[in-house]
Amino acid sequence: MSLRDCPLHLMETLKCWRSLREYIVVFMFLITVSKGSACEAPSSPECFKRTADYSFYTCEWSMNTTERNVTFWIYFNKTKCESLEKTRDIIEELLPIKNRAYHVWVEARAGNSSCMSNRSSVVLRDIAVKYEAPQNISMSWSKNNLNLTWIAAEMHPAFAEIRFRRNEHPTESWGKLQRTTTTTRKPSMYHAIVGNLLKDSVYQVQIRHRSTRARTPLWSDWSPVVTVPAALEQKPEVTIMTRLLNGSRKVTLTWKSMPHAAAFTGVSYNLTDTMNGCPCKKKGHLIKTCEHTTTVSLSAVNITVIATNSAGRSPSAIIQVPAEPAADLKICDKTLLDGKLNKTCLELYELQDGDSRPENVITFTAKMKEKKQMKMKIKDYVRYLYFEHRCEGGRNPKTVKMCLFYQKEGVPRTEPQDFIASSDTHSADLSWKGIPSVDLQGFLTHYILKVSSQEELKERRNISASLLKHRLENLTPGTKYNISLVGVTRVGEGPEATVTIITFPEKPVNVWWSLGLLFLFFLLTIMCTCILKRIENNIFPPVPTPVIPDLIPYQPKSQEFLEGKEEVHKLTLHKHPEDKSVPEDAEETTVLTGEWDEGTDEDVDDGVDSRMSGGTSDEALRSSREGEMTDLEQVDNEIAILIYRNGLVFDVKTDSP
Repeated sequence: MSLRDCPLHLMETLKCWRSLREYIVVFMFLITVSKGSACEAPSSPECFKRTADYSFYTCEWSMNTTERNVTFWIYFNKTKCESLEKTRDIIEELLPIKNRAYHVWVEARAGNSSCMSNRSSVVLRDIAVKYEAPQNISMSWSKNNLNLTWIAAEMHPAFAEIRFRRNEHPTESWGKLQRTTTTTRKPSMYHAIVGNLLKDSVYQVQIRHRSTRARTPLWSDWSPVVTVPAALEQKPEVTIMTRLLNGSRKVTLTWKSMPHAAAFTGVSYNLTDTMNGCPCKKKGHLIKTCEHTTTVSLSAVNITVIATNSAGRSPSAIIQVPAEPAADLKICDKTLLDGKLNKTCLELYELQDGDSRPENVITFTAKMKEKKQMKMKIKDYVRYLYFEHRCEGGRNPKTVKMCLFYQKEGVPRTEPQDFIASSDTHSADLSWKGIPSVDLQGFLTHYILKVSSQEELKERRNISASLLKHRLENLTPGTKYNISLVGVTRVGEGPEATVTIITFPEKPVNVWWSLGLLFLFFLLTIMCTCILKRIENNIFPPVPTPVIPDLIPYQPKSQEFLEGKEEVHKLTLHKHPEDKSVPEDAEETTVLTGEWDEGTDEDVDDGVDSRMSGGTSDEALRSSREGEMTDLEQVDNEIAILIYRNGLVFDVKTDSP
């Protein structure tokens, strides 16, 4: 039986081997390669195993040719086998002699020409081990260290060579090479670390590895070039816009793009919220853009945004959407904790001083099998914010009920906080802070205010639970009061907050203060009057008055005239011949008696006229008494005329003509 008569199938080949023991069975495979001009000898074949426990031998060679219809034959000693392309896996059972040296070469035939490679010798017992090139390489940054992982060739560690360069110069040769021993972080993964890199830069990386246990290990082929983006060090800067709908909220999230170096190979964003599914299920979204819109219920929701690239992930940006505040929250009258939920889910948020964070939430769904165990998590004397969510159309949750819930109530554990009182003579102002919700242990219905004086209760009144201040009126001046405030729930009263005040005594009116104020008032009035006068004079100047010389009263030269006593003489009028005749009935003589008859004002006027008419007689009388006075002095001086009437003296001054 000739070699060409051997069948190609394995089982039939084994039968052929038994009948032709003197031959070494070799498989031949016809392949075609590129069309070329002349036959060039291929390289010497290199035979190895992929792993120490691998059941196939693999032989590889190379050849530079562009010729088509080239046939390769691989020879083991004097026998030949077909090969596929430029590599061939041969089953281990076809070469049973492990200690024998085989001469191996490759013959290439193209048309009528042929050429052979150089021969190499191989002992199958000491055959080399060559791993496959690293595959499925993943990477992550840890500070300035780059962590690389890939599929392990064997279960034990291997040597690895890692070369890298900056991506800014991809055409340059590989400048840096690092050798290390891999570790098996996972049973089927190799792990290596490249240190002292710049995590804000982009790198290109290649890896090859070899066995640490084989007698003749060979380096694997280099892995494909892997581009490593920069690390995502900053969390996304997210802004949120919320629009209230009917029983739900539409939330729109936007954020800035990642830096160019970190987004070199692409960035995706992973969004997860605590309750977006229906009903009450967490749901994630993987998006490529920088904007996302979702619909959430009225309860508190945490939305997490994480940026990821091929080298890792950014820190988490957590956006807290608080519960929608509801005015005048009422006490739950009825709940579904003991009923069937169907398409409804329940949420109970534990309130800590008004805080309803999603971390302290108990959720009940229709598919929950451990509802009783979940109900045991509800605490007594703890306030919860109760939500009922219902799914409409199987997509978006809608809040249908929102109220305050206590599984069991008690009395307050603490008194009202910071109870302060400030008083005056007849009143006092009270203020306080509410009891913390963790200490209420029930729904606060009202406060009780107690006012006592000298161990006697004078007043007790109820104050609304919504008030935090109160004013006491009609207090007695100078009196000591004990005031206490108590918080009351539906179960009873809690501890008291107590404060003591003493009202101011009444004070009398201070007279000196009153006088001082009165004096100040008059002083200000005078100052204002002066200022107004000045202003008036500046605006309306006074009209000048004519200058009138002062009158100098007459001083007689003779003191005797002033000191002389007045005497009344009888006066006899003599009629001169030149005078006109006097009526017969007129008296020839007139006697001045020295006294005036009482009469009216007309008599005074008549007397004055008679004085003026008789001025010549008086002047003659004075000239007779004072002969020294001349006529010129009488003209220059004033004439003092004394007029008597009822004992009164009138001084009439006349100017000389």
